[in-house]
Parts: sequence; structure tokens; C-alpha cells
Amino acid sequence: MPSSPSRRRLLQVAGGGLVAAPLAYGGWQWLAPQDGSGTQGSSTGTTTGKPASAASEQSYLHVIAHADDGIYFMNPDLEQSIRSGALSVTVCMTSGESDGRNAAPKSPQFKSLPTDRPGFARARINGLRAAHALMATGDDNSPWSVEPVELLPGFRSELHYLQAAPHVQLIYMGLCEARYVSVPRPVSMRGLWLGAIEQLPTLPGTGSPVRMPRAYTRDQLTDALVATIGRVNPTVIRTLDPTPLHAPRETVAMMSAPTILRGLSYLDHQDHTASARFMQAAMERYWGAGKGRAASVTNYFGYPTNYTPPSLDAATTRRTAQLLNAYGWVDHRDCGDPSGCGDLKVGPNGLKAGGAGWARGTRTRAPGTSRWLAPLKDGRLAAFAVLNGAVRCWVERVAGQGPWVGPFDVVGSAGSPLDPQVEVVRHPDGTLQLFATRTVLPFKGNKHHKELVCVLQSGLGADGVPRFGAWTSLGTPDANPDKSLETGYPATALAPDGTVHVLARNWAGDVAMRSGRGGKDWGPWQLLDHPPGKQPPHPLVVEGIDALVDPSGRIHVAAPIAKTVLHWVSPAPGELPKLSPPTGVTPAGSAVSLVADGRGGVSAVYRQAGTAQVAVASPGGPGAPWTVARRTPAGGYGRVAAYRLGGKGGSLVLAVRDDGGRVVPSSDESAQPAWESPGVQFVGIPGAAQDSAGRAVLAVIGTDGRLYASRQTRPGARFGEWAPAGNESAGNHV
Repeated sequence: MPSSPSRRRLLQVAGGGLVAAPLAYGGWQWLAPQDGSGTQGSSTGTTTGKPASAASEQSYLHVIAHADDGIYFMNPDLEQSIRSGALSVTVCMTSGESDGRNAAPKSPQFKSLPTDRPGFARARINGLRAAHALMATGDDNSPWSVEPVELLPGFRSELHYLQAAPHVQLIYMGLCEARYVSVPRPVSMRGLWLGAIEQLPTLPGTGSPVRMPRAYTRDQLTDALVATIGRVNPTVIRTLDPTPLHAPRETVAMMSAPTILRGLSYLDHQDHTASARFMQAAMERYWGAGKGRAASVTNYFGYPTNYTPPSLDAATTRRTAQLLNAYGWVDHRDCGDPSGCGDLKVGPNGLKAGGAGWARGTRTRAPGTSRWLAPLKDGRLAAFAVLNGAVRCWVERVAGQGPWVGPFDVVGSAGSPLDPQVEVVRHPDGTLQLFATRTVLPFKGNKHHKELVCVLQSGLGADGVPRFGAWTSLGTPDANPDKSLETGYPATALAPDGTVHVLARNWAGDVAMRSGRGGKDWGPWQLLDHPPGKQPPHPLVVEGIDALVDPSGRIHVAAPIAKTVLHWVSPAPGELPKLSPPTGVTPAGSAVSLVADGRGGVSAVYRQAGTAQVAVASPGGPGAPWTVARRTPAGGYGRVAAYRLGGKGGSLVLAVRDDGGRVVPSSDESAQPAWESPGVQFVGIPGAAQDSAGRAVLAVIGTDGRLYASRQTRPGARFGEWAPAGNESAGNHV
């Protein structure tokens, strides 16, 4: 086992990912976890993927509220980050002290246990260390070192690093948790966010090197997170969901709370939501000062994964169970700490009761689409992504050939950072239009709300890079600011006459549509109908809709719900879509992608719940169930990128995330096609488009913040190597 690094070395590694170069991927594979046979294998769903670049060029920051949040909600992404060899830091904001009893509530010993909140906090820390050690080294008893670290002068947190893998680090801020899922308690992060308290105290765990409790104001907590971003200098930031789903009815506790604490009741834990909102504020402050290298952001569903079909396959779920067993101290191993070596409230129940859905599903708040890659008027492809809260652009220097260069800053600020994904529409005259969402935080006199925004291309710069005008707000289907926060990620569809249709999930879980000729002159939001009969279950649609206009001009919309996939279609070109007869397909474990079927109709592409197997479903005829062609399992999770090449007999191109977090393409038309060789690890959704030579091009944003692209060698053929975009001159790119 490697010797422990010095304190100076530790602080260097903690202070910036760039000095972690000795832990680059090539020298790190020996520490990768092994399967039961003692060999590395992919059956766990955590295969180490090909890194986007050297470990020194990327780093990961995970911000959670409680010790088990990353295991439940961010895996398999969390483990892939840890195993990449790059700096991976998990910040746990609360102490997680709960009721101070380290036992399952229904266990015989629960009532006889004394309340020991510092002790239970320490046991949860030990459990998370065991799970991280298992992910990094395969040994849940691999030793850690811990010491105090000041994120702000005078404010100390615990910094833990794994001795055998010092790039794996944990920061415990130790704030008092809310202790209730939804009961509005002033002494909580939510109370601090709303101004119900001026300061939130910390609760150090037993034996903590942080001896004295401190209390953070809202600004100080935000600044501490800003300082953490600066230390890690991440290329990937992961948080919980800042805008979760509301509960179907208000609780008595919420209705009777003091005015400042009242609000909607949500299906997620209030600490989850508050941790993500404080990170939103920190990122806005950090990026507003022009700091940091290019970083992507992903927000993960918390408890509402229980209301969606399982998105992970059996192998990945088994791996999550192994990690939860380590965290929950199932083997009662001796870690040398009398406070306990794990969280017995989870214990062997990680895949049971309330946690069953959490462990079987990974969902993101902004699932994105593959429509972020499009040709300019001159045939050169342009790619767009949100980095550091703003849209960045890459372009081909020569149409159909490359090389790709960028990223360029091509559009001004939307007034506050954009949410993680962007979508591009190409108008009939070749003009591009971008669509995104932004969340306005409740500062500087603003009400907390979300809105859809768009911006039209204004021309090309002298350097051949597209330029855009000013962002325009499209509002949201719900005018109420609180309700607007639950607006879903938008889907766009372009009609032959140049009308742009924008669709999004509203607060109630229905789908709403707004249309504008030429991407302007927008009409009002209109609600699509929902299944007849009794009131639909709450929530009907959670996330992951898509839209497409067929050659006849009819608008198609698809949305996954708990038991099936819904389909709407316009009775006539341009009319509001109406709900079709039931598709009859089994539940989707991902967002749904609509793609032309090559015969004038549409197909729906998605992952089947619980298997991660890709399905391509098509209407079976008037009133008949849809037929499903099942495709070879690829592992992984998330939306399938689907693109139909133009021209007669154009093939269907798919791209997915595999069980190593890598992009994997397929362009075989058979029912059981072979997936091609995997490319780099990436974030978001693969983008797809057709180049000037008629070949499909796929692009991803790597975990290092760079664009990577692959092109078919000829139309319909296999894809070539994944190549990174070259950097342009300073001042034009991030």
C-alpha cells in the first residue's frame, strides 16, 4: 500500500486538481475494485471508462446534504469519478445527526438506545468512508486520514482523504440537519435560506478534529461553498435537485408553520433541496467573478426517484447494494471507532422499504436532448453546451472535415446562470436559435422562479463563429413563481413553415405547448389533454418528454409516465396535439426520444425500466399497441440519443452512456444491433447531426469540459475515433 502523503502534499492535492497528475489513469488501474473472481470485470456496472483526458485536466465536486445521498442518488457516476484517478471531492453539508440513535426505527434495540447525536454523526461519516474506500480500492477498511480545514477564516470543517488513494476526499461541514423530511424547522438549511434564522450552527461528530461548533450566516455558507469550488477547481459539479416535485397535498405542519417558513410541501428531503440551492448561489457568485475552468453541472433527483420506474439494470443495482451494505455496517466490521462503523438505520435495508426506488434509479433534473449540434448556413457544424452557467460554442473549421475548435463565448448573459442543458433549432433559412432554462435566485429583490429563454442567431463573426442577439423570456406554463420552479426541461420541434413549438412539463405534471412563427411572435401556453377518467396520479409526467414534427406537419409528443409511455399527435398540421390511444408499451426507465421512422411517421426510443435495454417502439396501426424492437443492452442510464439520417433509406443512429460512463454508438438497422467500441466518459446527452457529406456526427462534452466528436467513415457506416476539439486563441474561449 502506498505510504501516506505528507500534510503539505495533502493540502496541495486538496487545493487544486492540477497537482494530482501523479494519479493519472494509467497508473491508477491497479486500485480499481475487482469482482468476486479477483479480476476486473464489467458485471458490477462500474467499469472504469476511458478518461476524457489526463487526471490532472479534470476534477469532480459532489455536494450532498447527508452521508448516504451520493450512494443513493449519484451512482454510478460517483464511483466512475472516484475510479478515474482524477481529484474527486464529496462535500457533505450536514452532520446527519437525525434522532441520534444508530438503529433502525423498528429494531428491538431502538427504544432503549440513548440519544447521541454526535456519535451517530460520526457513525455515518465512518459508513461513507467505508463506501468510498470500497469504490476506490475494493477494501472498505482501507484507512483514512482526517484533519481540520478552513474553507473560510475561522470556520473549520473536516477534510478526510483516503491514504491509498489521496485523490478521493471528503469534506464534512457538519451543519445541523433539519431532522425531518418536510416539517418546517427553523434550525435547518432551509430555515437559513429563507431567513427564519440568522445563523445555522454546526454539530461536530464525536472525536472530530473540529473542536468547537460554529454558526454560519447565509452569506458565509455560500462563501464557504465558493471557496470549496475554488479549491477543487472542478470540471464536473454534481448536486441534488434544487427544484423537486411538490407533494400532492399540503401538510398540516407546513400550513401551521410561521409565515416565513411556509411554502409548498415537496416529495424530497428539505435538506437535499436547500443544499442544491446554496450551491446554485455559490456557483453564480463564483462564475460571476469570472473564475474557474470550464465546468458542467448535473442535478440529481432525490426521493422522487421512488415515483419513477427503475432506471438502472440489475448489475448496477447489485453494486449499489454492496456500497449501501458497506455504508450501513451490515458486516459489523471493527473500524476501531466506538461510535460505530456505519449507519444502522440503512443497515441491510438499502434495497427495501423507502430506499428501494432510490437505489434502483438515477435521474437528472435536466435530461437534455441530442439537439445541441446543428449545421450553420455554410454547412459547417456548430455545437453548443452550458459551461460555467453560460452557453459556449464549438465549430468545424471546414464543413464535413473539421477540425473542431472552441469553445467560444457567442451569446451574452441570460441574467443569471443557465440550467445545465441547451437545445438548438435550425430554421429553414439556416439561422440557429437556442433554447434553455434559467433559475432566478431570490436575491437583489427578485422572486425565486424559473423561466424558459431563447436567443436567435444574428450572424457570423469575422472568425466564422456564429453570433447571437439578446435572450428573450418565454415565461413558463405557470405564472406563479413557486410553481414555475417545477417547469420541466423543454423539448422543441420545428414545423415546415418555420413555426417553433416549445413543450414543457408544468407544475401539475401535464404537458404545455407554446408556438411562435419563425421563433418569434409567441402565442399563449396551451395544455395538452391527459388520460380520461379519474384524476391522473400525481405526478403524471415527471420529466423526459420529447417532440417532433413529421413530414406532413403534424406535431408528435411523447412522455414517460409510471406505467407506460404516452403519445400525442396533431389531428391536422399545426394543431394542438391530442392524446392517442394507449401505446401499450412497458414503462420507460429514461427520458423518451422521438425520431423519424423513415416512412413518414415516428418512433420512440428509450431504455426499458429495470434493464437499461434500449427499445425502439413504433405505432402498430390505428388503435393498435405499438410494436417494440428490443436492442442489445448497453448498461448505463439516461436518455438515448436518436437521429435519423436524411435521404432515402437513411439509417437510425443511436448513442448511449454505457456502464462505464462512456459514449457508445450504434447505426445498425437490425433488431439486435451490435454497439460499437466505447468512446470517452462524458456528461449530459450525446449530440447528433448530419454533416455536409451526409455522414452522422456524434459529439459529447467530456468530463474535462472539452468537446469530443466522432464521424461516420461514410453514410451509415461505423464511427471513427473520438477526437477532442482544439483550443482557439485566448480571449475567445473558456
